[in-house]
Amino acid sequence: MPHEIRSLTVLPAHREDVELHTADGLTLVGELARPLDVEPAATLVTFHPLPTHGGYMDSHVFRKAAWRLPALADLAVLRFNTRGTASPRGTSQGAFDGGEAERHDVEAAYEFATFHGLPRRWAVGWSFGTELILKHGADPSIEGAVLLSPPLHRATDADLDRWADFGRPLVVLVPEHDDYLQPPEARRRFARVPQAEVIGVDGAKHLWVGEPAVRRVLDEIVAHVVPGQAPLPTTWDGETSTASLTADQ
Repeated sequence: MPHEIRSLTVLPAHREDVELHTADGLTLVGELARPLDVEPAATLVTFHPLPTHGGYMDSHVFRKAAWRLPALADLAVLRFNTRGTASPRGTSQGAFDGGEAERHDVEAAYEFATFHGLPRRWAVGWSFGTELILKHGADPSIEGAVLLSPPLHRATDADLDRWADFGRPLVVLVPEHDDYLQPPEARRRFARVPQAEVIGVDGAKHLWVGEPAVRRVLDEIVAHVVPGQAPLPTTWDGETSTASLTADQ
């Protein structure tokens, strides 16, 4: 009998702890989740929210992406802690640098995905993670990027112009009630990137709290990365497990 996919549902995948190594000599800890019985159709390289405000590789949207998308959409999901960030997986070496030295973290994540032959790589950033992508992530090794709740605090118009010149797809999900950047202003700011698709999400907030918000995010990611695979099913006819409850559930 099919099981409803709930907030704590974990679907089958091959999951392994990994380490990323930066050009400035740091080791970053992470996890790679892959489909069990098939090669990945594509890969999500994820960049978490601001670590000084509780962001880390287990921030709930990315954790649920790793729990669900290998099984539901044949996606590989790479999550990791940027420099100085801690989670149950461990603590990455180094110290938070406000998005500057983190350029090495972005490079290390891309290099890991490339070296391990992970196909069709897309960068996916949330809040601070979007700043890392806009500032440092326009790299030929990725097919495009998805931005969740971009604050555009650290990223400048020059960064947006670099993405315009880069030419790869840029999908921008902006909550209606975001604390930092709401859809009308986002459309104005991203207008300088011709290939940017700004999607306003009614009723949503910066943290994408609640199962409906998470499902919308995952559906949009899948729809752009592996067209034809969304909307995702809300039930699973097979083995599942249940994760432990955490504070940002």
